[in-house]
Amino acid sequence: MKSFRLAGVLASLVLAGCASYQTPGSGVSIPEITAPSIAEAMARKPAASWPARLIVVRVQGAGYQSYTNRGYGQGRFSVVTTRDIETEADFKRIGAMPHVAAVGMLNRLLLPGNLESALDLRNAAAQLQGDIVVMYTIDTSFRTETDQVGPLQLVSLGFFPNKKAKVSSTCALALVDTRTGFVYGVGESTSNEDQRSDLWNSEEAIEKARARAERGAFDGALVELEKLWTQVSTAQAGGSQVSASP
Repeated sequence: MKSFRLAGVLASLVLAGCASYQTPGSGVSIPEITAPSIAEAMARKPAASWPARLIVVRVQGAGYQSYTNRGYGQGRFSVVTTRDIETEADFKRIGAMPHVAAVGMLNRLLLPGNLESALDLRNAAAQLQGDIVVMYTIDTSFRTETDQVGPLQLVSLGFFPNKKAKVSSTCALALVDTRTGFVYGVGESTSNEDQRSDLWNSEEAIEKARARAERGAFDGALVELEKLWTQVSTAQAGGSQVSASP
Protein backbone atom coordinates (compact mmCIF):
# COMPACT_ATOMS: atom_id res chain seq x y z
CA MET A 1 0.00 0.00 0.00
CA LYS A 2 2.90 2.34 0.70
CA SER A 3 4.14 2.11 -2.88
CA PHE A 4 0.64 2.92 -4.18
CA ARG A 5 0.43 5.98 -1.91
CA LEU A 6 3.84 7.16 -3.09
CA ALA A 7 2.88 6.69 -6.75
CA GLY A 8 -0.37 8.59 -6.19
CA VAL A 9 1.36 11.48 -4.50
CA LEU A 10 3.98 11.71 -7.23
CA ALA A 11 1.28 11.65 -9.92
CA SER A 12 -0.69 14.41 -8.24
CA LEU A 13 2.43 16.54 -7.90
CA VAL A 14 3.12 16.20 -11.61
CA LEU A 15 -0.43 17.18 -12.49
CA ALA A 16 -0.26 20.13 -10.15
CA GLY A 17 2.84 21.40 -11.92
CA CYS A 18 5.00 21.51 -8.78
CA ALA A 19 8.73 22.00 -9.14
CA SER A 20 10.30 18.57 -9.19
CA TYR A 21 13.44 16.52 -9.82
CA GLN A 22 13.44 13.46 -12.07
CA THR A 23 15.60 10.64 -10.78
CA PRO A 24 18.03 9.11 -13.32
CA GLY A 25 17.28 5.97 -15.29
CA SER A 26 18.48 2.56 -14.24
CA GLY A 27 21.68 0.66 -14.92
CA VAL A 28 21.69 -2.50 -17.01
CA SER A 29 22.62 -6.09 -16.13
CA ILE A 30 25.95 -6.59 -17.88
CA PRO A 31 25.75 -10.44 -17.68
CA GLU A 32 22.38 -10.35 -19.44
CA ILE A 33 23.82 -8.58 -22.48
CA THR A 34 27.14 -10.44 -22.63
CA ALA A 35 26.44 -14.18 -22.21
CA PRO A 36 23.30 -15.76 -23.72
CA SER A 37 24.13 -19.24 -22.40
CA ILE A 38 26.54 -20.89 -19.97
CA ALA A 39 27.82 -23.36 -22.57
CA GLU A 40 28.57 -20.61 -25.07
CA ALA A 41 30.27 -18.46 -22.42
CA MET A 42 32.47 -21.35 -21.29
CA ALA A 43 33.52 -22.07 -24.89
CA ARG A 44 34.85 -18.57 -25.46
CA LYS A 45 38.60 -17.95 -25.32
CA PRO A 46 40.68 -14.77 -24.95
CA ALA A 47 42.08 -13.46 -28.22
CA ALA A 48 43.31 -9.93 -27.47
CA SER A 49 46.67 -8.68 -28.69
CA TRP A 50 49.13 -7.37 -26.12
CA PRO A 51 49.70 -4.60 -25.28
CA ALA A 52 45.97 -4.13 -25.66
CA ARG A 53 43.87 -1.30 -27.01
CA LEU A 54 40.99 -0.60 -24.62
CA ILE A 55 37.61 0.78 -25.68
CA VAL A 56 35.62 2.27 -22.80
CA VAL A 57 31.81 2.43 -22.95
CA ARG A 58 29.11 3.29 -20.44
CA VAL A 59 25.91 1.25 -20.78
CA GLN A 60 22.60 2.01 -19.09
CA GLY A 61 19.04 0.73 -19.10
CA ALA A 62 16.74 1.30 -22.06
CA GLY A 63 15.52 4.89 -22.29
CA TYR A 64 18.09 6.14 -19.78
CA GLN A 65 18.10 9.82 -18.90
CA SER A 66 19.31 11.90 -15.97
CA TYR A 67 19.26 15.58 -15.03
CA THR A 68 22.31 16.20 -17.24
CA ASN A 69 22.49 13.29 -19.67
CA ARG A 70 20.58 10.94 -21.96
CA GLY A 71 21.35 7.49 -23.32
CA TYR A 72 21.62 6.76 -27.02
CA GLY A 73 19.93 3.88 -28.82
CA GLN A 74 16.78 1.79 -28.63
CA GLY A 75 16.43 -1.86 -27.66
CA ARG A 76 17.50 -3.68 -24.51
CA PHE A 77 19.90 -0.99 -23.33
CA SER A 78 21.36 2.42 -24.17
CA VAL A 79 24.84 3.91 -24.32
CA VAL A 80 25.89 7.18 -22.67
CA THR A 81 28.32 8.83 -25.05
CA THR A 82 28.59 12.20 -23.28
CA ARG A 83 30.87 12.41 -20.25
CA ASP A 84 28.92 13.17 -17.11
CA ILE A 85 30.83 12.25 -13.95
CA GLU A 86 33.96 11.13 -15.83
CA THR A 87 36.98 13.35 -16.46
CA GLU A 88 39.86 13.37 -18.91
CA ALA A 89 42.15 12.44 -16.02
CA ASP A 90 40.19 9.21 -15.54
CA PHE A 91 40.97 8.04 -19.07
CA LYS A 92 44.61 9.03 -18.72
CA ARG A 93 44.65 6.92 -15.56
CA ILE A 94 43.27 3.95 -17.49
CA GLY A 95 45.81 4.52 -20.24
CA ALA A 96 48.62 4.48 -17.68
CA MET A 97 47.83 0.91 -16.62
CA PRO A 98 50.47 -1.67 -17.61
CA HIS A 99 50.23 -3.34 -21.02
CA VAL A 100 47.75 -0.75 -22.36
CA ALA A 101 48.58 0.45 -25.87
CA ALA A 102 45.79 3.03 -26.16
CA VAL A 103 42.37 4.01 -24.78
CA GLY A 104 39.36 5.05 -26.85
CA MET A 105 35.64 5.65 -26.37
CA LEU A 106 32.65 4.65 -28.47
CA ASN A 107 30.49 7.37 -29.95
CA ARG A 108 27.07 7.19 -31.55
CA LEU A 109 28.49 7.32 -35.09
CA LEU A 110 29.81 3.79 -34.59
CA LEU A 111 26.74 2.38 -32.87
CA PRO A 112 23.56 0.92 -34.39
CA GLY A 113 20.28 2.58 -33.46
CA ASN A 114 18.95 -0.65 -31.97
CA LEU A 115 21.13 -2.09 -29.19
CA GLU A 116 20.40 -5.70 -28.27
CA SER A 117 23.62 -7.25 -26.91
CA ALA A 118 27.31 -6.70 -26.22
CA LEU A 119 27.98 -7.90 -29.78
CA ASP A 120 26.79 -4.47 -30.96
CA LEU A 121 29.42 -2.85 -28.74
CA ARG A 122 32.13 -5.30 -29.81
CA ASN A 123 31.42 -4.61 -33.48
CA ALA A 124 31.74 -0.88 -32.84
CA ALA A 125 34.96 -1.40 -30.84
CA ALA A 126 36.40 -3.46 -33.70
CA GLN A 127 36.05 -0.44 -35.98
CA LEU A 128 38.42 1.35 -33.62
CA GLN A 129 40.80 -1.64 -33.61
CA GLY A 130 40.00 -2.22 -29.95
CA ASP A 131 41.13 -5.45 -28.30
CA ILE A 132 39.11 -5.27 -25.08
CA VAL A 133 35.89 -3.44 -24.24
CA VAL A 134 35.76 -1.91 -20.75
CA MET A 135 32.02 -1.87 -20.17
CA TYR A 136 30.52 -0.15 -17.12
CA THR A 137 27.09 0.84 -15.83
CA ILE A 138 25.93 3.06 -12.97
CA ASP A 139 22.75 2.35 -10.98
CA THR A 140 21.51 5.09 -8.62
CA SER A 141 18.64 5.05 -6.13
CA PHE A 142 17.12 7.60 -3.75
CA ARG A 143 15.43 6.74 -0.46
CA THR A 144 14.53 7.90 3.03
CA GLU A 145 13.77 5.88 6.14
CA THR A 146 10.26 5.17 4.82
CA ASP A 147 10.23 5.65 1.05
CA GLN A 148 12.13 4.33 -1.95
CA VAL A 149 12.17 6.33 -5.19
CA GLY A 150 12.85 4.31 -8.32
CA PRO A 151 14.44 5.34 -11.62
CA LEU A 152 12.85 7.99 -13.84
CA GLN A 153 10.48 9.21 -11.10
CA LEU A 154 9.49 12.83 -10.47
CA VAL A 155 10.14 13.95 -6.90
CA SER A 156 8.62 17.20 -5.66
CA LEU A 157 11.16 19.52 -4.08
CA GLY A 158 10.67 19.25 -0.33
CA PHE A 159 8.59 16.07 -0.71
CA PHE A 160 10.53 14.36 2.11
CA PRO A 161 10.72 17.05 4.81
CA ASN A 162 12.65 16.40 8.01
CA LYS A 163 13.82 12.93 7.06
CA LYS A 164 17.25 11.45 6.51
CA ALA A 165 17.77 10.92 2.79
CA LYS A 166 20.28 8.69 1.01
CA VAL A 167 21.53 8.55 -2.54
CA SER A 168 23.18 5.21 -3.31
CA SER A 169 25.15 4.53 -6.51
CA THR A 170 26.74 1.31 -7.71
CA CYS A 171 29.17 1.13 -10.62
CA ALA A 172 29.63 -2.33 -12.13
CA LEU A 173 32.16 -3.09 -14.85
CA ALA A 174 33.35 -5.94 -17.06
CA LEU A 175 36.31 -6.56 -19.37
CA VAL A 176 35.10 -8.18 -22.60
CA ASP A 177 37.26 -9.52 -25.44
CA THR A 178 36.29 -7.69 -28.65
CA ARG A 179 36.97 -10.66 -30.91
CA THR A 180 35.35 -13.49 -28.96
CA GLY A 181 33.18 -12.02 -26.20
CA PHE A 182 35.30 -13.73 -23.55
CA VAL A 183 34.79 -12.03 -20.16
CA TYR A 184 38.17 -11.50 -18.48
CA GLY A 185 36.66 -10.33 -15.21
CA VAL A 186 34.16 -8.10 -13.43
CA GLY A 187 34.24 -5.53 -10.65
CA GLU A 188 31.86 -3.39 -8.63
CA SER A 189 31.87 -0.42 -6.26
CA THR A 190 29.14 1.35 -4.26
CA SER A 191 29.04 4.86 -2.78
CA ASN A 192 26.43 6.56 -0.59
CA GLU A 193 25.53 10.18 0.14
CA ASP A 194 23.54 10.83 3.33
CA GLN A 195 21.92 14.12 4.35
CA ARG A 196 18.71 15.66 5.63
CA SER A 197 16.11 15.59 2.87
CA ASP A 198 14.94 19.11 3.72
CA LEU A 199 18.21 20.26 2.15
CA TRP A 200 16.86 19.01 -1.18
CA ASN A 201 15.15 22.34 -1.85
CA SER A 202 16.28 22.67 -5.46
CA GLU A 203 17.01 20.48 -8.46
CA GLU A 204 20.65 21.54 -8.24
CA ALA A 205 20.90 20.36 -4.61
CA ILE A 206 19.56 16.89 -5.44
CA GLU A 207 21.69 16.74 -8.56
CA LYS A 208 24.85 17.52 -6.57
CA ALA A 209 24.05 14.67 -4.18
CA ARG A 210 23.49 12.34 -7.14
CA ALA A 211 26.73 13.43 -8.80
CA ARG A 212 28.77 12.94 -5.61
CA ALA A 213 27.39 9.43 -5.10
CA GLU A 214 27.97 8.43 -8.73
CA ARG A 215 31.43 9.96 -8.78
CA GLY A 216 32.31 8.06 -5.60
CA ALA A 217 31.08 4.80 -7.14
CA PHE A 218 33.04 5.46 -10.33
CA ASP A 219 36.21 6.27 -8.35
CA GLY A 220 35.88 2.97 -6.53
CA ALA A 221 35.28 1.15 -9.81
CA LEU A 222 38.50 2.61 -11.22
CA VAL A 223 40.39 1.13 -8.28
CA GLU A 224 38.72 -2.24 -8.94
CA LEU A 225 39.57 -1.94 -12.63
CA GLU A 226 43.24 -1.36 -11.85
CA LYS A 227 43.34 -4.42 -9.60
CA LEU A 228 41.53 -6.58 -12.14
CA TRP A 229 43.65 -5.34 -15.02
CA THR A 230 46.87 -6.09 -13.17
CA GLN A 231 45.79 -9.71 -12.75
CA VAL A 232 44.51 -10.10 -16.32
CA SER A 233 47.34 -8.33 -18.11
CA THR A 234 50.05 -10.09 -16.09
CA ALA A 235 48.58 -13.47 -16.96
CA GLN A 236 47.90 -12.65 -20.61
CA ALA A 237 51.01 -10.64 -21.47
CA GLY A 238 53.09 -13.26 -19.67
CA GLY A 239 51.65 -15.99 -21.87
CA SER A 240 49.38 -17.56 -19.22
CA GLN A 241 45.73 -18.37 -19.77
CA VAL A 242 43.09 -16.72 -17.58
CA SER A 243 39.78 -18.33 -16.73
CA ALA A 244 36.47 -16.69 -17.47
CA SER A 245 34.87 -15.02 -14.47
CA PRO A 246 31.79 -16.79 -13.12
